This record gives sequence, C-alpha cells and structure tokens, in this order.
Amino acid sequence: MARSILWFRRDLRISDHPALNAAIASGDEIVPVFILDPSLIKSAGNKRLAYMAQSLRALDASLGKRLHVMVGDQVGVLQDLMKRYNANDVHISEEFEPYGVARDNRVEAAGVTLVRTGSPYAVAPGRVRKPSDGTPYKVYTPFYKGWLAHGWPDPALTPKEVPAVTPKDTDRSFPTWSMPEGAVVTPAGEEAAFERWAWFKENALDRYDEARNMAGIDGTSKLSAHLKWGEIHPRTLLAELGQSKAHDTYRKELAWREFYADVLHHNPHTESDYYAPQFAAMRYDEPGQKFAAWCEGKTGYPFVDAAMRQLVKEGWMHNRTRMVVASFLVKDLHLEWQLGAEFFKEHLVDYDVASNSHGWQWTAGSGTDASPYYRVFNPIEQGKRFDENGDYIRKYIPELAHLAAPDIHEPWNVLDGYLHDYPVQIVDHAKERIESLGRLDEIKARKPEKPE
Repeated sequence: MARSILWFRRDLRISDHPALNAAIASGDEIVPVFILDPSLIKSAGNKRLAYMAQSLRALDASLGKRLHVMVGDQVGVLQDLMKRYNANDVHISEEFEPYGVARDNRVEAAGVTLVRTGSPYAVAPGRVRKPSDGTPYKVYTPFYKGWLAHGWPDPALTPKEVPAVTPKDTDRSFPTWSMPEGAVVTPAGEEAAFERWAWFKENALDRYDEARNMAGIDGTSKLSAHLKWGEIHPRTLLAELGQSKAHDTYRKELAWREFYADVLHHNPHTESDYYAPQFAAMRYDEPGQKFAAWCEGKTGYPFVDAAMRQLVKEGWMHNRTRMVVASFLVKDLHLEWQLGAEFFKEHLVDYDVASNSHGWQWTAGSGTDASPYYRVFNPIEQGKRFDENGDYIRKYIPELAHLAAPDIHEPWNVLDGYLHDYPVQIVDHAKERIESLGRLDEIKARKPEKPE
C-alpha cells in the first residue's frame, strides 16, 4: 500500500483541511500523527496543556481512534514512522512563526520530505504586499485592503472517510494533563468550535460591531482558542460572512490576526524584541510588588483587576480589556511589554505568538500603531464606558459585588467601597500618565549617535 503521513500541529480538525485532503489523495492510507514537543511543553501553561490534551482526544474520536500520539524529537519520530509504514512523504499545513519555521527546516535538513498544503490562515503570511514596490505592509488598514483584494479560496471539502491506519497501543501516548482546580475554560475540539460558531451567528454576529467592546456581555465569538489550535479554519468563518457593518467588523478582526502573522513573518525578531527599536532605550522600571499586584488582579483599579482575574481563571480575556491591562502595565507601571506578554503566554489558552507579541506592542506604543505611545488608556473611564453597569467587575471581583454602578468603578469615592478588603490603588493614573509621556519625550530628545 502507498501511505502518507499527516503530521498534525495547529490544525486539529477534519473539515476544511487541505493538507489532510492532499495526504488522502496521495496514497491508499494515511498515518495521522501528533508529536508532543518537549520544548513547547516546558513553555506552555497548565491551562493550555490541558486544553490541548482535550483537543487531541476530540481529534482522535474524529479519526476513529486512529491518531498516533508520539513523544520525542520530530526528526526521529517521523523517520521511524516512515520506515515502519513505508511512507514516502509527510504532509503538513505550513507554519510561519519563527519556531515552526526553524523546526520544519530542521526536519527537512534531516532528509524528511515535507509536503506543504494550506496554512492556519486564509491568506498565508508573505502573500499580501504593496503593489507599488512589493514590500510588506507596516500598517493595518492598507494591509486589510490588500488582503481583501488578494482573496482566499472556498473552504476545502471534508472527506467522507479518512483511510487511517490503526496504531499500536504504544503509539498512543495521549497526555493526561488536567485543568487546574478552579479553572473554567472553553470546551476544546472541532465539534465545540462549530457549536460556538453556530451560537455566535445566531445570537451575536449581527450586532458584533456594537457589542464586541462590551466586556460584561457575551458579545464576541470566543473562537480564538479554536483558531489557535486549528479546530476551525478562518476560511470557514469568512465563507459565511455577509456585507453588513457587523459582519465586516468581524472580518476585520480576523484580518488583524493575519496582519500580525504577516508582520512577525517579515520581522521574526519582534517575537520578543521591539518593532520600533527606539523604544528599547526608554526608561523602564524594574518589576517588583506592583508587577505582582498586576498579575494577581490587585492593582486597585476594578476594570484592570477583573480582567486579570478572568485571565487566570478562564485562560482567556476580553479583547477590550487586553488593551486596558497592557496599557496599565506599560504606561502606569512603566514596565516593559515583554513582562506582560510572558504572563499572557503562561495563562492564555488561545496564546498565539504573533497576536500576543504584536497586540502587546500595539498598545505599548512600540508596534504597528500609526499614532503609538500617546494613547494611554484611562482604566476608570474604560470601565465606565465598556462595563457601564459593572457586571464584568462584579463577576470577577467579589469584594466589590455589593456596589452598584457607578460606584463600582470608583470604590474609593464611597464609604463602603473597601468594606470587603478590596486593595487600594497602587498608583495614581493621572500622575503616571504624565510620567509616561515625559519618558517618551526623553527618547525623542535624544539625537542618534553618528557612526565613527
């Protein structure tokens, strides 16, 4: 029999999967495999590992319990499988983030043939370029226009049957990671992704443009974890969007994910380094008790603290509050964005290196924002505007549950605001805003050194 290996990575699904279809078309049987990468496991938080374990079980069920789950170096595992099953090639969805590119190059250098079909994106990074000179876009809005003009194919057909070989028991090393006690994380798997998508289309998509920023309501798709693990493809979502303002707003959010992937593809150092290098010279403070308070959701600013507690509990955070807590870390506490990005990496189930690094840099002022550092989010006014009734705060901060709006946003202004030991503010936002802009003036005033 002619056999091909399908190496699953960030594509844990059966539907709209071009690499799966290519593997099926290339032979009589396929060998589906997921390789547990020890280096990635070390850097992943407990919630993300537990989610991945659930997703692998769901994928295995879709394959009739014929998924190989192996532990070890990718080269050795793949070479062993190719020899054992007399397979000619290994099919993959192409990846573009720095680690994935380096890993795949190493596998190919060892003599393993990789057949790339499709990617985790509607439009693969590197394809959308300026028509004038062929260079990549550095600003989102023109990228979005170019992304739309480039377009994408229809969703790939779902195979009626997956002719997968049956693995040995020793080839089914499924991880047993469990969710941390108290964590409440969205269900994993392709079926759960489609169920959430169906709910969102029915209940929230048509008013997404109005509701997406409201932290206290269920107004977003909450598909980010499913997209991160490839349990659903963005092309599948795009195919069902219309031309209304709400649908176009959601399409733009999907494009942000692809824009950041494109930026990281062209600037791989920005995974942990500054996109705008001058900000590396800014005067930052050392992390200490204030950073710990931020991590624990004890800054004394209710909207910030609610968001940080949501992150730790759910492995997810509302997009509006992601920007607010990032601004607070960098511009109120004067800490480098990498500290916050690493904390998000530890806790986010939907952690995506491009979206995380460049989402942080956008808010920190060192990224692709056209008017960067001057934007300083007011954590009090943001709460009043996007959680007007205080429902979001009340859900995650029981110390303030006795307060009604507007008091819940400023508990220091009412007699019983600290009745249940909610922490006092660790900084004065108004003063720190002035300080942050002063530090910006410092680096603007510096003249670049002349080369010797």
